[in-house]
Amino acid sequence: MLEVKKVGIISCSGEECAGGGISRLAARHVLESTRPGRTVTICLPLFLAGGEEERYFARTFPTITVDGCEKRCAFRATEKLSGHVTKALTVSDILGAESAAAPSFSQRQLNPELERKIDTVSTALTEAVDEIMGKPAAAEHLLKPTVPPAGMRLL
Repeated sequence: MLEVKKVGIISCSGEECAGGGISRLAARHVLESTRPGRTVTICLPLFLAGGEEERYFARTFPTITVDGCEKRCAFRATEKLSGHVTKALTVSDILGAESAAAPSFSQRQLNPELERKIDTVSTALTEAVDEIMGKPAAAEHLLKPTVPPAGMRLL
């Protein structure tokens, strides 16, 4: 049996409603901030277009889908093309159908209310990762990648 070292996250790629943007930004937040090094994102359009590496990862490792609405495109595609999804989240289930169906937005339009919604979905996604892998050890939080100051590079 393979040791689980990372969990794949496949988020919605929909642009027609707020749920798609919320799912993508929440997935990015988990990848970069709450569970760096424990998660990878899988590009849904590439996955659908036949990306064998993406499909292999989803077939072999635990995968969480984060859909923006009840259509559940990421979940249905993953089940069809790679098999069982370990955990499926839907923004409309977490925040309500009205929040997910709101008009789409750009990152320039982020406001405190949208940020709160993204945080709520990010928290649910972080909890799903922890259900699969267990909570990270305290020391693991200390090992965050460092970003050098502007103009400097790490050797």
